[in-house]
Amino acid sequence: MSLETAVHRWQDGERTLREAPPDRRAVLEFVCEQILAELRRRLGGSFGSAELVDFYEAGTAWILPLAASLAPDSPWAWEATVGDAAFHRYLRDAHDCAGGRLER
Repeated sequence: MSLETAVHRWQDGERTLREAPPDRRAVLEFVCEQILAELRRRLGGSFGSAELVDFYEAGTAWILPLAASLAPDSPWAWEATVGDAAFHRYLRDAHDCAGGRLER
C-alpha cells in the first residue's frame, strides 16, 4: 500500500469520527485514544511514515478485540474507521512528518 493510499484511508477515519452523531462522539473518541495509546506502545519511539504504513499493512486485527473490550455495548465503536483515525493521529508523530505535513 502506498503512503498516499494509507493517509487517505486514515483521513477518512478521522473525518468519520468528526462527523459522528454527538451522542456517539465521546465513546468513539475514547476508543480512538486507547487505540492510539496501544499504537504508541507497539511502535515505540522514533518511527517514519513508511514504518507506520508497513505496520498497518501487517495487520490491524488486534484493534477489533481492543475496541470491543473498551466499549462492549457500542458495536458501532468497533468499526475499522476508528482504528484508521488513530493511525492518522499517530502519523503526526512520525519523524518525517512536520506540522501535520509529510516531508518529501
